[in-house]
Amino acid sequence: MEELRLEEHLGELRKRLIIILVFFVLSFAGAFAFVPNVYDWIVETAGQQLAILGPSDILWIYFTLAGSCALIITTPLILYQLWKFVEPAITAEEKGIVGVYIPAVFLFFIIGILFGYFILFPSVLAFLQTLAEDHLVMMYTAERYFGFLFNLTIPIGLLFEIPILIILLTRLGLLNPARLAKTRKIAYFVLTLLATLVTPPDLISALIVLAPLALLYEMSISISKVVYKRRLARLEAVSET
Repeated sequence: MEELRLEEHLGELRKRLIIILVFFVLSFAGAFAFVPNVYDWIVETAGQQLAILGPSDILWIYFTLAGSCALIITTPLILYQLWKFVEPAITAEEKGIVGVYIPAVFLFFIIGILFGYFILFPSVLAFLQTLAEDHLVMMYTAERYFGFLFNLTIPIGLLFEIPILIILLTRLGLLNPARLAKTRKIAYFVLTLLATLVTPPDLISALIVLAPLALLYEMSISISKVVYKRRLARLEAVSET
């Protein structure tokens, strides 16, 4: 019986992975057609034509841009398929809680991407340019430029999920404000480490990333307090009835 149930779960997981993969491939093919437009829009930030060091570099750029666009387009479907997979295994109350937060997860991911692209990336790039402008001639290769861009924006998009995850875990009773406050030092250490890893090796860039992450964490604690109080009130109301 357990083996049959496991096979059913694996079959369901396989079906949802196939749906995601097919949609990603279709999105990739569609995005590939618009890569030249996306490329022209992004390289305006560089203020110069980008160089390539070999014929294969342009393929890497096209595939990376198309893949990034396809990933963003596919993210809502990934979240939906993940939700449908775990939905039968959770209670009705948990379904209501998780279902509300799925759109917020995607929204904060997009906000993080936009923050990384429009605020963080230009700030870090301008800072690095000021270090070299008096002594060096800066010429960007397309591979290094886009690699630098993606290394900043994609991780920031993922890190912006922190508030939603904290609030969700609080609603589910797995976290509480007291525990979050006690682990503040550890959280700040982890955030500092992450900010250092996703930025160039200079203090200014790391601080630019760390500041919004720290603000998000503190906001998460404040919101978690409100969510926790409401959860306790609901539990008390249920126990009284």
